[in-house]
Amino acid sequence: MSLIIDIHALQTVPPSLINRDDTGAPKTAVFGGVPRQRVSSQSWKRAIRKYFEDHFDSDQIGDRSKRLPEKIAKRLEEVAGLEQAEAIERVQKLFKAAKISTEVEKAQKKTDDPDAAHNPYPHTKYLFFLSPAQVDHAVQVLGEDWEGKISKKDAQSVLDEDHSVDMAMFGRMVADDAAYNVDAAVQVAHALGVHASAPEFDFYTAVDDLAEEGEETGAGMLGTVQMMSSTMYRYATVNVDGLAQNLDSPATARDAAVKFIEAFVSSMPTGKINTFANQTLPELLYVAVRDTRPVSLVNAFESPVTGTESDDRRHESARRLADEARNVQDAYGFTPNSSYVLALGDLADAFDGIAEKVTLAELTDKLQGDLDRAMGDE
Repeated sequence: MSLIIDIHALQTVPPSLINRDDTGAPKTAVFGGVPRQRVSSQSWKRAIRKYFEDHFDSDQIGDRSKRLPEKIAKRLEEVAGLEQAEAIERVQKLFKAAKISTEVEKAQKKTDDPDAAHNPYPHTKYLFFLSPAQVDHAVQVLGEDWEGKISKKDAQSVLDEDHSVDMAMFGRMVADDAAYNVDAAVQVAHALGVHASAPEFDFYTAVDDLAEEGEETGAGMLGTVQMMSSTMYRYATVNVDGLAQNLDSPATARDAAVKFIEAFVSSMPTGKINTFANQTLPELLYVAVRDTRPVSLVNAFESPVTGTESDDRRHESARRLADEARNVQDAYGFTPNSSYVLALGDLADAFDGIAEKVTLAELTDKLQGDLDRAMGDE
């Protein structure tokens, strides 16, 4: 069986708009028959990737863009000294050999606007993921090692080896050829409120400073913004063996898995964050290392948490999460190889007997040791 790390968190977010739908409203979902606040997995994964950019070496983090052919062509111009047209032609041959569609935007009608100038570089028809090593390999093959043509096999060796850490974690889907797909080693659930909640409207005004000096009355701007507040259950799972396979390096996979947990704890989607300053951290983190299968504990909150004066929502949520973990172990025998709880105040007491209490620094050290022992010296 694969080595799995399940990560569960309870995190309270004050009135905020960290993730919205196409109408500008906070995202929601019905669970247990009641509406809850929801933050999409895509939103939080984006925040985690941004955290990686600051805490991983730049050569371990890839780019996801339609403009990667342009990036490679410009590197060829800089490094190999190619003319623009020649660089573009070679890049197009690479992607054509790989059976990945590219296109060049149509030239606009004559205009004096410099920002509307035609971009001659090709781009992919959808977002494409490449690691820095793959870009470097492309520049090497199309530049110094160029033989006038490139085979599909050579193109695949350029675009489908030496994956970046974020690509290995979150995967890559290539519509033109599934051979380039990378199966994600990390799954992230949509964060979900543990209790019922509904959006509210904040009516705001902005004062015109100069109009105020002129003794004019009234606001310079009026508006409304929607917001929600919830204690949310967050869940992610890391397939450490799958991560090692994607990276072709167990040592890098072990380090990446631990750093993912740090990013899971520290990251926050940035929607309207300057307006609401919702800079919270999880009040509780429960981590289980297992070799069975991933297990979400979201059903602990199928019945919405209500809370009382003597037992607030945070304590009731912690107790429910711990009870669900115990019930899963008792019913299915899915006892973790090791488990840890990190929490504020006495919230960790609910996990007595099923998890070791730790700080974040202790958690990362212990997980590193667990992974080293489980994976050996691979």
